[in-house]
Amino acid sequence: MLQKNLENRAKLLISCPDRPGIVSAISNFLYKQGANIVQSDQYTTDPEGGMFYMRIEFDLNDFDTAFPRIQSEFLPIAEDFSIEWRLESEKRIKKMAIFVSKEDHCLLELLWKWRSGELIVDIPLVISNHPDLKETVEFYGIPYYHIPVTKETKAEAEEKQIQLLKEYDIDFIALARYMQILSPSFVSEFPQKIINIHHSFLPAFIGANPYQRAFQRGVKLIGATAHYVTDDLDEGPIIEQDVLRVNHQYTADQLKIVGRNAERLTLARAVTWHKEDRIITFGNKTIVFS
Repeated sequence: MLQKNLENRAKLLISCPDRPGIVSAISNFLYKQGANIVQSDQYTTDPEGGMFYMRIEFDLNDFDTAFPRIQSEFLPIAEDFSIEWRLESEKRIKKMAIFVSKEDHCLLELLWKWRSGELIVDIPLVISNHPDLKETVEFYGIPYYHIPVTKETKAEAEEKQIQLLKEYDIDFIALARYMQILSPSFVSEFPQKIINIHHSFLPAFIGANPYQRAFQRGVKLIGATAHYVTDDLDEGPIIEQDVLRVNHQYTADQLKIVGRNAERLTLARAVTWHKEDRIITFGNKTIVFS
């Protein structure tokens, strides 16, 4: 449930070529709209001809009237400064779908946080290519859709998945160790809306069996990487990474246990930042505002 003091909260995210006057123009505009700015963060890639990025949180007294008015009246400023922008309402709860295969650690972390109220999203459905976690998911009262995927049925399976996601009006997708490569046609339906957890510290150990390869290399750190999905395998914009220390005594199985801890926490942070509208992508990088 949303905190009462956040019911009138909105967020504006912008990106544009850097030039003088941007902050002043936006601040004055919001002031004239009756907005009270409660947090403002900005970043410039290069003071000389770089890109400017900004995230502003503000409250509106007459929210239902002021919010749509801001959406329309901000357009001239956006055009003047060549701004790409997004206006979000805090009280609109985002709908997140979870994709999972057989491993449950990332799935359970998200469900625990959702159930406890730490992760304020709707989870209308979970989709899996295996039936194994059906009972676990349905215990939380969430519909579980088992859609098997083979090389021969991949296109048909993805079409069923896309149909379900559109039917439930999903805002974004968390791949909680979903062990399938999504096709370019699927990814294009949800640009910058699919968050994957990779079981290594990218760009190291891309692909399958990273813990066995990490063991063979004698690594001293085990990591996890959460990133947006693109057509390039495990190379989308990185949102969050974490590492845990290990040593020569760890077996490959022990490394995997440590890695799972890093995976579930890293994915949960990335999902939280996405749903809080703290992320702006540029090129193949991200800005994550605190």
